[in-house]
Amino acid sequence: MPATYTYPGVYIEEVPSTVRTIVGVATSITAFIGRTLRGPADKPVRIQSTAEFERRFGPLWTESMVSYAVTHFFLNGGADAIVVRVAKDAKRATFPPEKTGNLQLEAAHEGSWGDSLRVRVDYETREKEAGEGENTLFNLSVKDMGTGATEVFRNVSVEANHRRNVERVLRLTSELIRVVPDSVIPAERPPAHTVVTAGEDPFAREVDTGYFEAAKGDGSDGDAITDTEVVGNRANRTGLYALESEDIFNLLVIPPLTRDTDVDSSTWTTALAYCKERRAMLLVDPTRDWLNVSSVPSWVDPLRDPNAAIYFPRVKMADPLKENRLEEFAPGGLVAGVMARTDVTRGVWKAPAGQDATLVGVRELTRKLTDPENGQLNPLGVNCLRLFPVIGPVVWGTRTLRGADRLASEWKYIPVRRLALYMEESLYRGTQWVVFEPNDEPLWAQIRLNVGAFMHDLFRKGAFQGSSPREAYFVKCDKETTTQNDINLGIVNILVGFAPLKPAEFVVIKIQQMAGNVLT
Repeated sequence: MPATYTYPGVYIEEVPSTVRTIVGVATSITAFIGRTLRGPADKPVRIQSTAEFERRFGPLWTESMVSYAVTHFFLNGGADAIVVRVAKDAKRATFPPEKTGNLQLEAAHEGSWGDSLRVRVDYETREKEAGEGENTLFNLSVKDMGTGATEVFRNVSVEANHRRNVERVLRLTSELIRVVPDSVIPAERPPAHTVVTAGEDPFAREVDTGYFEAAKGDGSDGDAITDTEVVGNRANRTGLYALESEDIFNLLVIPPLTRDTDVDSSTWTTALAYCKERRAMLLVDPTRDWLNVSSVPSWVDPLRDPNAAIYFPRVKMADPLKENRLEEFAPGGLVAGVMARTDVTRGVWKAPAGQDATLVGVRELTRKLTDPENGQLNPLGVNCLRLFPVIGPVVWGTRTLRGADRLASEWKYIPVRRLALYMEESLYRGTQWVVFEPNDEPLWAQIRLNVGAFMHDLFRKGAFQGSSPREAYFVKCDKETTTQNDINLGIVNILVGFAPLKPAEFVVIKIQQMAGNVLT
């Protein structure tokens, strides 16, 4: 509000700026869905390294193709992943209630890993406060003997209304243990274990005197997952739809269900539809039985969309769980890592292919393609993985599944499509302030200023064609884009255009012999 001018002098007023910076979103956050040894089921977890994956979801497991895919992702330059664990008929390990004073405890998540949990109780708590009951406070320690992870919860209580109620504390803070849901918590704290001396490992004592053990065999890893678990249920946010609670992801990888079971075509179709909703790319893996290069399997045709890409063939890599013998793996995790690496070094507008797009860790391909065979698949929108002398294994294609020559799509190339998705998401988030603003020329000028600044920054980084901003992009928001009828309906239209960089897919070198100087 302007000041009331009452005395002669200088008055200072702060005028709000019309600049609202539009920040670009992430471009290579990759979501993975599959079976793991441990971790919360149907709940997305953000991780930034292989070590973090192993801590949250367990180590490499021969039955978990997603554990390999995530490892391949980080090995090839990935930095940010979201993992959704799905399970079928898996069970949680439990503790015998007669051992824990009828306090019913169980592992935090499903899986046989919970059988290695040990729990210890002691009474070395703070002094009882006013209003607290007798024999209600205790300390609870938990150790996972498989990983060595230990948690200690001090001054928890069995009282229902206590601020340190044991059920609530474990549910909100523990990654190892829970009170069984809807179970009756006893009025008295569980029995304490033998007091240990300083420096002694309490979990090294004998069972019952030093700790309680989980009931052996209660925890179960369940059966091999099927497409039903992967797709899940949207209403319950399970499987694929667990990603509803995540703010953003850019790439989606669904590894094979088992070493011998591929993802069904209907699952790919469902996943593609969801990726289109979330402005993300789906990386489709070839099936094990696809070896013929003269044609593309019919199940690929329903996936002919600019938000999908497929890579052929599968790769062979050393398997640490099988004495480092070469095993066959789907390439989705590898390619996602290459895309993440390219985004960091060159930008999302650079094709994630070529001599720099090396596949780290790959020893062989299930089929070593020749140039003519590559020439058969490329016009069909299939990106090839090639193995060249000296260079090694690389990604040698950058087309979307809409990029088959016959379709003549404007979204033929992956970098063009990913750049458009990046711009759409960034502008969607960066123009939320426009909602409910007065819809007239001052607002339109602000929009042109802020969106134009975002586009100009991309131009300076080399994301567009053209030697000048006029040739590279335009931002239009005025009476031509927003008519009076639009204003009456509460609509403001913003038109943004850009000239994308397209990869040099075919490099033609023309060589001609010179006749020489025939005149003397």
